[in-house]
Amino acid sequence: MTELDYYEVLEVSRDCSGAELKKSYRKLAMKYHPDRNPDDKDAEEQFKIVNEAYQVLSDDEKRSIYDRYGKAGLERQGGMGSGFGGSNMDDIMEMFNSMFGGGGFGGDFGRQSRRDPNQKYALDFEIEIQLEFHEAIFGCEKKIDITYKTPCNDCNGTGAKDGKLSTCDYCGGQGQVLMRQGPMQFAQTCPKCAGQGQSATEACGSCSGQGYHQVEDTVTINIPAGVDSGNRLRAQGYGNEAKNGQRGDLYLTFIVEEDENFIRNGNDIYIEVPVFFTQAILGETISIPALDGELELELKQSTKDKEQFIFDGEGVADVHGRHKGRLIAQIRMVLPKKINEEQKELLEKLQESYGVESRPHKSTFDSAFDRVKSWFKN
Repeated sequence: MTELDYYEVLEVSRDCSGAELKKSYRKLAMKYHPDRNPDDKDAEEQFKIVNEAYQVLSDDEKRSIYDRYGKAGLERQGGMGSGFGGSNMDDIMEMFNSMFGGGGFGGDFGRQSRRDPNQKYALDFEIEIQLEFHEAIFGCEKKIDITYKTPCNDCNGTGAKDGKLSTCDYCGGQGQVLMRQGPMQFAQTCPKCAGQGQSATEACGSCSGQGYHQVEDTVTINIPAGVDSGNRLRAQGYGNEAKNGQRGDLYLTFIVEEDENFIRNGNDIYIEVPVFFTQAILGETISIPALDGELELELKQSTKDKEQFIFDGEGVADVHGRHKGRLIAQIRMVLPKKINEEQKELLEKLQESYGVESRPHKSTFDSAFDRVKSWFKN
């Protein structure tokens, strides 16, 4: 059987720093966390493997042993305990608190401390919201259709007819079963009763054994200026409903549409400015669009293609209320597609007036031509 490589599991290189390791772990732990993947056994298993890998690689001593001898070396040293443990326990718990226990903008998901062991679903849930470019830049008020879960009154949220439950025969009422993987042994949520220790003798007819009904609603959310694709916002009290009437939180993940002219990079805005070659040569002051209206761009004489002009404070407002980014105008040189005889004559006269300077290729390639000719003399 092929042994999993912990570095591959965490998607990092073998010489990665501690900061890179932690960043990748946070991303993967969030991706595979059970609250975000209810009833997904593959995600649950991957979540355990990710934690196992991080427990080893975030400990300098264990990582050194693993690099030299692999998992076998850790087992000989007694360093492959089950669950969380060791010197990096505080680090892992701090990370989970920051990922799953915080609040506010860009907030955190699925606080397990609020999860009743008999609750059949997570109280928090997440949806994606499409925003137009200007809605993300300036902020907006958005009406959003959601569907949330509320416990079934007929079975008191148990999923069992008349709320009658019997002890789960698979786990003996423990809610967990012991699993073994090689020399490792760890507890896993019972797949039959989902950790409740009890199961329905007969399914509730009202909710078909699910333990909940789904309610459609429309909520109004104030979206702050400066959000970007991938940002998340917590809307407190708009999540699923618990048996005690408490509502979880709704998490909004934003997907921002692109604009025809403006290109966003963080808080900076780029815009391509087409300039005719004569404007670039002679210099001219032109008006260009900006997020708040328009700006005056002064082209100096002999402006180059792809040259950039930077306007500080004309970009996107930082979503956390700090400073605005920049607007960066990049020149795109435009050449004439056709010229008439009169224009051709004028251009030829202009070229001749520059003398040697108008034919830079000659001085550049003269020596190259001589070398190429010498190759064939023999």
